[in-house]
Amino acid sequence: MSEPPEHAMDKLFATIESRRRADPKASWTAKLLSKGVHKCAQKVGEEATEVIVEAVRGSKEGVVKESADLLYHISVLWASTGVTPSEVYAELARREAMSGIDEKASRRA
Repeated sequence: MSEPPEHAMDKLFATIESRRRADPKASWTAKLLSKGVHKCAQKVGEEATEVIVEAVRGSKEGVVKESADLLYHISVLWASTGVTPSEVYAELARREAMSGIDEKASRRA
């Protein structure tokens, strides 16, 4: 039996981590990481807004492209804060067993 293919987010995160120590003049990822958490978080906000704009415009292609940008930038933010994809996957798995309404209510408790 063969190993399952590596998840695309895991591959993306591995690439981001591999570029952490690259020259910021040669790597956008290294440049973002060198600017710190605030810049990485700002980029996530910008990309999320762009996804919203494309959705409201009714542009499926735009939503796809901007979503890819958002996933990249959220991964850079994870790297900048020490979060790993497996931690996010574990949180998603934890939430899978409850309704969204119950999960949201548990955050207020």
